[in-house]
Amino acid sequence: MRTPSVQRNKAAAARELDISVLIDAPPERVFKAFFDPDALVAWWQVARSVTTARMLGPYVVEWTPTEYRDEMLGRLGGVFRGTVMQVLPGRGFFVADAFWLPPDTDPIGPMALDVSCSAGGGDLRGGTQLRVTQTGCDDSHRWRRYYEVIGHGWERALASLKALLEK
Repeated sequence: MRTPSVQRNKAAAARELDISVLIDAPPERVFKAFFDPDALVAWWQVARSVTTARMLGPYVVEWTPTEYRDEMLGRLGGVFRGTVMQVLPGRGFFVADAFWLPPDTDPIGPMALDVSCSAGGGDLRGGTQLRVTQTGCDDSHRWRRYYEVIGHGWERALASLKALLEK
């Protein structure tokens, strides 16, 4: 079930991820949640992480493999890893050369992850418009299935991030 406050660009759904959410928290706090290990555990349910908010820093998060097994992707979980190429503290970051390494099947990538935090989102005074885009694709069924699955995962994760930062 989709959380009403998280919106995904449906036109992009098959070949990329483009998702936004308004969060009633300052952009600096939203940005920090993508690099703080405790915050990543709380909102993204990562098992561990190594994320460095600087150019050429690692961006690596790992999830415990699921018992659920997707017919095309295998078990979910595993590792997402890339290299931070641009950092604008409190405003966003860009990760390139990113790959998802599922627990049992071949890696998916390369791809890019772009996270932007815009101050004053909507009518939230002091709030943040968070936008997450993930790109990189070939024209295969496996890539399309990947974006379908991660789209739902990002919706849940960003709803959890919103709840965490607004409490």
